[in-house]
Amino acid sequence: MKGLTLNCLGKREEAYEFVRKGLRSDVRSHVCWHVYGLLQRSDKKYDEAIKCYRNALKLDKDNLQILRDLSLLQIQMRDLEGYRETRYQLLQLRPTQRASWIGYAIAYHLLKDYDMALKLLEEFRQTQQVPPNKMDYEYSELILYQNQVMREADLFQESLEHIETYEKQICDKLLVEEIKGEMLLKLGRLKEASEVFKNLIDCNAENWCYYEGLEKALQLHSVDERIQIYEEISEQHPRAVSPRRLPLNFVSGKKFRELMDKFLRLNFSKGCPPLFTTLKSLYCNTEKVSIIQELVTNYEASLKMNGFFSLYENGEREPPTTLLWVQYFLAQHFDKLGQYLLALEYINTVIASTPTLIELFYIKAKIYKHIGNLKEAAKWMDEAQSLDTADRFINSKCAKYMLRANMIKEAEEMCSKFTREGTSAMENLNEMQCMWFETECILAYQRLGRYGDALKKCLEVEKHFFEITEDQFDFHTYCMRKMTLRAYVDLLRLEDTLRRHTFYIKAARSAIEIYLKLHDNPLTSESKQQDINSEILSTKELKKMLSKQRRAQKKAKLEEEKKHTERERQQKNQKKKREEEEEGTSACKEELRPEKLERVDNPLEEAIKFLIPLKSLAADNIYTHLLAFEIYFRKGKFLLMLQSVKRAFAIDSNNAWLHECLIKFSKSVSNHSNLPDIVSKVLAQEMKKIFVNKDLLSFNEDFLKYNATSLQHLLSGAKMMYFLDKSRQEKAIAIATRLDETIKDKNVKTLIKVSEALLDGSFGNCSSQYEEYRKACHNLLPLTSAFQPAGTEAMLSQTADHHQLLQREV
Repeated sequence: MKGLTLNCLGKREEAYEFVRKGLRSDVRSHVCWHVYGLLQRSDKKYDEAIKCYRNALKLDKDNLQILRDLSLLQIQMRDLEGYRETRYQLLQLRPTQRASWIGYAIAYHLLKDYDMALKLLEEFRQTQQVPPNKMDYEYSELILYQNQVMREADLFQESLEHIETYEKQICDKLLVEEIKGEMLLKLGRLKEASEVFKNLIDCNAENWCYYEGLEKALQLHSVDERIQIYEEISEQHPRAVSPRRLPLNFVSGKKFRELMDKFLRLNFSKGCPPLFTTLKSLYCNTEKVSIIQELVTNYEASLKMNGFFSLYENGEREPPTTLLWVQYFLAQHFDKLGQYLLALEYINTVIASTPTLIELFYIKAKIYKHIGNLKEAAKWMDEAQSLDTADRFINSKCAKYMLRANMIKEAEEMCSKFTREGTSAMENLNEMQCMWFETECILAYQRLGRYGDALKKCLEVEKHFFEITEDQFDFHTYCMRKMTLRAYVDLLRLEDTLRRHTFYIKAARSAIEIYLKLHDNPLTSESKQQDINSEILSTKELKKMLSKQRRAQKKAKLEEEKKHTERERQQKNQKKKREEEEEGTSACKEELRPEKLERVDNPLEEAIKFLIPLKSLAADNIYTHLLAFEIYFRKGKFLLMLQSVKRAFAIDSNNAWLHECLIKFSKSVSNHSNLPDIVSKVLAQEMKKIFVNKDLLSFNEDFLKYNATSLQHLLSGAKMMYFLDKSRQEKAIAIATRLDETIKDKNVKTLIKVSEALLDGSFGNCSSQYEEYRKACHNLLPLTSAFQPAGTEAMLSQTADHHQLLQREV
């Protein structure tokens, strides 16, 4: 008991010492084993805790508290078979308790034994005494959970009858109608289903799923039939947007022009800022894009001339704001089409007429981001933010743009407007698990070559996901007590696939890329680096460098002192409990030192830790397998390399990065003649399927011919051409730097990739070719900072400032 108390006080080592003393005194005491399990559980050593509980149960098999604790750990660890057995014991011991029945039923549901789960739930439901016409939330949740199990078991008829029988006792009336509609569709009772979906549309005319259900129920095949239904609904709900927007997805030609004309006029007249976002999904169709452009440019010309949407209209003129929203739309339209200068022209015109509208500066920043001038984009987003400093959305966007421009300190200051006072924004955002900020920080640090700081953030993101997994522990008992059973099962399923989330994938990918770089170019210790510098540099240069280092150290020391004083002030104002928590986490903070992280001994082993969750949860993402290949390529694991390229090949056989991996893999196999016979045989068989008896040169030539219009693919093919034959440098560079009209993906990202490849040694030494390519790209995209001559960016920035001042004066 003293050990248990000490553990609650945070004195873990002493706690373990006392509990072990207790066990040594009486190894057959179930209390001692139970307490030892509680200590292990508090340290997140769940496997060890389960062993302790099992030992305790051998000594006291009917102890309710131990059984409950064991069941919690089993569901946390997803030992579903064990969980079912434990819940059965609890049901036998306490058959009158609600949690005993529910826990046992959930165990069968998670094991997909739906029949048994339904029998248990029905048996339990019959014991509940609820008046027929009275609504009780917990009973309602039980009914809905029962129905969910039926639907998962494909018992559609039973589900429909069940929901109709208990309809009056269910609180969530909307869900009842949705279930009815879904089940009637599944059963082929289309007429009844159509009535249900019509009623649902009357409740919420903006839900696209209801329209999809209605179309299936009415079995609409021709375009005219579909249009007629949407027109009828639009008449019934004149203010609803969806019945006017959805037909634009499937109509074409004259009808599309007619419907689009009506839709645009209405939205421009009332001033609808998100109009472009509503229509953005149509931009995959070139015919529809050209119709939209023609309509909107005609509106602009006519509104400028006579204040109407067309030259031949009479009546009441459009308000002056209509022209503003038309030009605002055109700026976004041309930005989407990659005509950035024209987009800027439109947005500048609108800003000159209305310099107080936040949306205009927001779009201008977005255009600069797409152009590839991230500093200018951050500046204009800051301008938008300054118009409304209380808007958290625009504040967050501004911080994001600053991070994209590698302005980390400025982004932190921007976020500090909404974080807790008395602590640094970076620490507070980490506490709040603000992962969009942290993933952007990772990428910024990675671009700046500050690998230690980037890895620190990656590990912090990993820690957030670990904490989210741990936090579910509190819900195992809470959800059964409150009967939120559907939400509980959804939570368990979410936790099982948690690391499939975009934030984890981004952090893991960056971490793996950094560890690969650190493996290829390990960082030396600071003392070694100084010795190397003293040998290479002259006395004057060395003196200058040491002076610079001293200044940087002094600055860092001052910042550290400032942070220290802030932390001290914060600690004085906070409660005792908070201080104890911070003491507990200080050891963890000590571990995450950037200098230590970037000088790791086994970078490939660390990379594999991030890769394992991706391989199990993001196996449908091709980059998971390509990153796996890069790790195993460096480790020389041929069968694992083969596994990675095969899985990637199954997802997208024409991927540019995969093509590079395949050639490197094949070349590596041919260079290793001392492989075991069985391995060589497997490799030969599998590679024959991919390469189809072609040698590497002809395989690469075929890839280049097949992807003659894709710059991204041409770059990879050209890299491999030089890799296979160094004498073909000029031809490889000529292929990679093609900018003719046939190339389809001449976007900023791809062009920057090519210029980086010319500098990073992928084509050997080619500085003159890089300069020529930079000039060609500068002519194509004059505002992209990556292609501007040295010193031009500062001049452009001054010009932009002057332009901004002029606009303010206007």
